[in-house]
Amino acid sequence: MQDTAPQNTGMDIQRILRLLPHRYPFLLVDRVVECVAGSHIRAYKNVTFNEPFFQGHFPGAPIMPGVLILEALAQTGGLLAVSGMESLDDKLFLFTGLDGVKFRRQVVPGDRLDLECSNLRMKLKLCKMEARAFVDGKLAAEAQITAAIGDRPKG
Repeated sequence: MQDTAPQNTGMDIQRILRLLPHRYPFLLVDRVVECVAGSHIRAYKNVTFNEPFFQGHFPGAPIMPGVLILEALAQTGGLLAVSGMESLDDKLFLFTGLDGVKFRRQVVPGDRLDLECSNLRMKLKLCKMEARAFVDGKLAAEAQITAAIGDRPKG
């Protein structure tokens, strides 16, 4: 009898770099702790004082911009969506929408932003998922993310 249970896999930065096209300073996922293809993912971003966005947001009171928290969640969701795919060489995971966005607390230097996406629903090349970001176990942001898997532009 063959085991057909979904495999749980973590991902280090090298695997993340192979799956996502983002690079510094826009890669916002440091490590994947758990990923069950088609089900859920848990990852994190270490938020450090030397992040380039803290120079202007806000001097003397650094706060991670909400749009970057959402981008970190979208990148995490992208890793979940592509985790079971064979080849991604000619594909991109493209953010198409957000619903129910709520910011619950500030994210500041020194925080570890824990990122979770679940309830992945895929239909053709479209997907929808629930996304939540936490700091110290407390909800920092939440949203429903929709995205599409599209062709990479030829250049």
